[in-house]
Amino acid sequence: MSESDPSDVLPDADRDSGGVRSSRPHRSPRPRGSAIPIVIGLAFAAAAVLVAVHGVHITGASAARGGASSGSDSTAGSTFSVVQATRPAPAVATSIIAAGVDPGLVNITVTNRATGLRGEATGMVLTPSGVVLTNNHVIQGATSIAATDIGNGRTYSATVVGYDRSGDVAVIQLHGASGLRTVPLGTSSGVSVSDRVLALGNAGGGGGKPRVAQGRVIALKRTITATDIGGGNAERLGGLIETDAAVLPGDSGGPMVNAGGQVVGMDAAASAANTSSTTQRAKVQGFAIPIDAALAVARQIEAGTSSSTVHVGPTGFLGVEVVPSPQVAAGSGAAGSQPQGAFVGGALKGYPAARLGLKQGDVITAVGGQPVTSATRLTDLLSAHHPGDTVQIDWTDAAGRSHSGTVRLVSGPAA
Repeated sequence: MSESDPSDVLPDADRDSGGVRSSRPHRSPRPRGSAIPIVIGLAFAAAAVLVAVHGVHITGASAARGGASSGSDSTAGSTFSVVQATRPAPAVATSIIAAGVDPGLVNITVTNRATGLRGEATGMVLTPSGVVLTNNHVIQGATSIAATDIGNGRTYSATVVGYDRSGDVAVIQLHGASGLRTVPLGTSSGVSVSDRVLALGNAGGGGGKPRVAQGRVIALKRTITATDIGGGNAERLGGLIETDAAVLPGDSGGPMVNAGGQVVGMDAAASAANTSSTTQRAKVQGFAIPIDAALAVARQIEAGTSSSTVHVGPTGFLGVEVVPSPQVAAGSGAAGSQPQGAFVGGALKGYPAARLGLKQGDVITAVGGQPVTSATRLTDLLSAHHPGDTVQIDWTDAAGRSHSGTVRLVSGPAA
């Protein structure tokens, strides 16, 4: 199977991000010749429950002929390093691989106090001091994060260090952690089609010992558009490793491991057919982010270097719920006469948007002088800010009148 056709588009996930809550109906067009990939992660929606029974859905496992590696100790905010061996490791038995990887994993539980939603996922320990790699869609919208370390059985509270929404990568820090076992990191550069791989993770969200799915790499450099199981907020991911190792909700952020026992990818999405059961793993496609790409983002986050795609530190929160145009209240005007922007379904009481005077039926048209063309664009613009930042918001009310005001963002869930 070759790189996917750009027209093979699948939809993405509703999210509570950058102070914006997105709530909209979703379509799930089926790409030619494949099932619909789903970002298996926890996405908190404002007006719809889009989280699966076990919260996070993930995908991916692939094999690589990569060398062994180890992560050095670090504290939150410091740079960690990965030392890669140059010699490929020999193939070993599945049970031996799992025994070598399991102690470096954590079972993640995320919750959102405002909605009461809860989800389960997986993370990979990068340093003995508790720097953990996972998917952005896992921590998105979470107001509380806890992680149970498989190596020592202890549960830690955690905070988000940084994230890359476009690459679906996030780094969290476990509080008070020390002496943790780390995952055996390899390299994704040597992954080839037909390589044997394993997907390990918190499949089904039941916690405890990670479950294992076996398979082989069936394609490289895949580009997909993925969504949560509700089918919303399409997100395009590229450069992925595709595998026939079946994964279940709860595997998100878990490792794709090669035959030598090294992590070569991070599970990120699976075909829709693979998320329908929590009791068995169907033989369908999974997709993983190459570990080289994920670690590059993690290093940038640990170095404290923000960019147009990478957010480091707490997330600035506006406190507005956005909806698609058809869901805007009847008094907001005909669809054809509505301005382009992010449509407001409501403003959370006590938060900056409400204090500014935003309300249902308004349309946010600009942030900081930058035009807002959609709810996603609003999230992108707000994600560049942090709590305490002052930003100008422009909007049009239901009667067509233009308004502008300045607000100071507060701390909120990760985007």
